[in-house]
Amino acid sequence: MCGIFAYLNFHANKERRYILEVLFNGLRRLEYRGYDSAGIAIDDSLSRHPNQKCPSSSPPLVFRQAGNIESLVNSVNEEVTNIDLNLDEVFYFHAGIAHTRWATHGEPAPRNSHPQSSGPGDDFLVVHNGVITNYEVLKETLVRHGFTFESDTDTEVIPKLAKFVFDKANEEGNASLGEQTVSFCEVVFEVMRHLEGAYALIFKSWHYPNELIACKRGSPLLLGVKELNEDKNKNHVFKDAHFLSKNEHPKEFFLSSDPHALVEHTKKVLVIEDGEVVHLKDGGVSILKFENERGRRNGLSRPASVERALSVLEMEVEQINKGKYDHYMQKEIHEQPESLTTTMRGRLIRGGSRKPKTVLLGGLKDHLKTIRRSRRIVFIGCGTSYNAALASRPILEELSGIPVSMEIASDLWDRQGPIYREDTAVFVSQSGETADTLLALDYARDNGALCVGITNTVGSSIARKTHCGVHINAGAEIGVASTKAYTSQIVVMVMVALAIGSDTISSQTRREAIIDGLLDLPNKVREVLKLDEEMKDLAQLLIDEQSLLVFGRGYNYATALEGALKVKEVSLMHSEGILAGEMKHGPLALVDENLPIAVIATRDACFSKQQSVIQQLHARKGRLIVMCSKGDAASVSSSGSCRAIEVPQVEDCLQPVVNIVPLQLLAYHLTVLRGHNVDQPRNLAKSVTTQ
Repeated sequence: MCGIFAYLNFHANKERRYILEVLFNGLRRLEYRGYDSAGIAIDDSLSRHPNQKCPSSSPPLVFRQAGNIESLVNSVNEEVTNIDLNLDEVFYFHAGIAHTRWATHGEPAPRNSHPQSSGPGDDFLVVHNGVITNYEVLKETLVRHGFTFESDTDTEVIPKLAKFVFDKANEEGNASLGEQTVSFCEVVFEVMRHLEGAYALIFKSWHYPNELIACKRGSPLLLGVKELNEDKNKNHVFKDAHFLSKNEHPKEFFLSSDPHALVEHTKKVLVIEDGEVVHLKDGGVSILKFENERGRRNGLSRPASVERALSVLEMEVEQINKGKYDHYMQKEIHEQPESLTTTMRGRLIRGGSRKPKTVLLGGLKDHLKTIRRSRRIVFIGCGTSYNAALASRPILEELSGIPVSMEIASDLWDRQGPIYREDTAVFVSQSGETADTLLALDYARDNGALCVGITNTVGSSIARKTHCGVHINAGAEIGVASTKAYTSQIVVMVMVALAIGSDTISSQTRREAIIDGLLDLPNKVREVLKLDEEMKDLAQLLIDEQSLLVFGRGYNYATALEGALKVKEVSLMHSEGILAGEMKHGPLALVDENLPIAVIATRDACFSKQQSVIQQLHARKGRLIVMCSKGDAASVSSSGSCRAIEVPQVEDCLQPVVNIVPLQLLAYHLTVLRGHNVDQPRNLAKSVTTQ
């Protein structure tokens, strides 16, 4: 949800044309997160030259537009022509900010787009991800002090509050322009002190030219550093005020809410922590931390300096390109054999004549004894991540002997459900930044539970806040509809079950069979991907349908939920996943000769029960699509008219990984045939960072 990107160059001569393109491309890398409007802010005139004493104080140029990024680009190009702006103008220094907005407060419109302004003159500009929960109180206060609001957003209070703080401090200090009595950091810290809620913010002000300030609380934000002609062997550490002295090499800084926008520029990044303020000025980086009420001067908050080291992004540019595929979702569906292999790499021990096959999960090994002593294990997630946990619950209960319960993160937080010190809480999230899951994580930590994270994003909030965990290593996933992350999550949780149950001799044969199945799983997924054309044909038959029911039970109840979710979120066709055991308790009333119904009936412990479900649906002239194990199509079709989809048979706990792939393909082809945007579904965002 929403995307932040900013670019600052120091001693690096860059044309305005180049700066605009960097900002636009940064926004394009964030499109997949979901948005409905976009905007940028750049400098109007030449920034301060190294030999120039007086900084430029011209208000910045702000461009905002509803719709997609190309609409913004076209709008900027048109405006540039109208005002005769020189795109070849060279900047020694320049600080630009950009944003994609997913509407929370106010409709998609230019006035609600970011950057939001402090008012006429654009003294302070802010781009914001998150929600300010006390904005109404702040707005009332600012209105009483003469401020006029133009937008419906919660964000607008932030730049206006900055303007209020700045004006008040400079009135008291009788400061002249260029000799402010209040620093940019002090202004931002005072603003932060009044904000409640979750946010990632970048501030720009012409009062502090060639400077940017970034800060966050509960919403992701990263800094990328690219020093031109840098010493590649240098191990950079941010220390006190400056990372690099102001007279060293030319350099470029990038701020982003997502690493995908940084990787093409640099792999050297800093993950900004909650409560930190990162100040970019004169080629230096100050990292400061809010000290609450301690150490205040002239009514303004004083920060404490922080020392941090850069980390390296484990991502390649190729991962964020489509390659030979038409869409990211298509690419990611077909990448699953490779992503599953990467997920398992180094974690499955094949054993030998005297050593058993086993699983090694380095992130859990020091906590396995604690997990085994748990009174219960609680899976907590949202959407696709919840479904992946549901698919893994039966094998975890079987191998661990520990009761496993399921919680939707928002519901657990809403009702403050009981979590105890004897519990192990497992938080599942592809991004590691899901707002509801993070709130549930804080709640579980406060109640003393052991918190385990399962996420695809190294350095994410969930990865940092949990006591231990496992990264799924599925690689970058750009499409909003999660595909390869879902199957990798299931595989990771099956491996977690194997690790927890590894001390039980009676289940050793079962565990080794599952490990064999895991090792062969990528080949089985390659085999099922050959159904691509068959699923395209099926999608063609369903293109005009309004609804689809998907029945599953046992391990494949989760497959029914996830398959229906995929169809729903990308093709915009109503679909519902239903527990087959509940069919006679209401859903059977929907069955007629027109409604398409998919039944997952692969061979496992629930196979005979699903056969009965198929017979009952046939008796009511149901229009059936049956997913069955290879070789069962003839028997399924013999009992009545239906379309059979054969998939390879694997160990029952791994069958959901194989079974979901045809449904992913069906959702993809339905969406393309219907003419919808498969990578950016209507109203949805990749990373749900607001409640």
